[in-house]
Amino acid sequence: MQSSKEKLKNVASAAKEHVDVYKAKIDEKAEKATARTEEEKVIAHERAKAKEAKAKMELHEAKARHAAEKLGAHQSHYYGHHNEPPPLGLGAHQPLGSVPKPGSTYPTYPLGGTPPGNKHI
Repeated sequence: MQSSKEKLKNVASAAKEHVDVYKAKIDEKAEKATARTEEEKVIAHERAKAKEAKAKMELHEAKARHAAEKLGAHQSHYYGHHNEPPPLGLGAHQPLGSVPKPGSTYPTYPLGGTPPGNKHI
């Protein structure tokens, strides 16, 4: 489901796309009015089609960017705000009798104590 912030950004992008399409149509009409030959009219029409396609492409890129921003905002709380994995030894508990991993910042359990408990229980 879309968040309201993402939806609002998508609406703004769609409005911008509509404005760009209307500008292309106005430019096409102006170029056709000043065109002297049939080829110039065809070229004006092709330019308008290219501008419309560019506006639609920018709309889809903006929507994809908005979705990525939303996804990044939702996933940032897992590992902090930098999307970095947790340091060694902090992400998950190690099984009993395991060998300490090289580079860990503290000794792994069991070293004569109980494993760390869950702070939520």
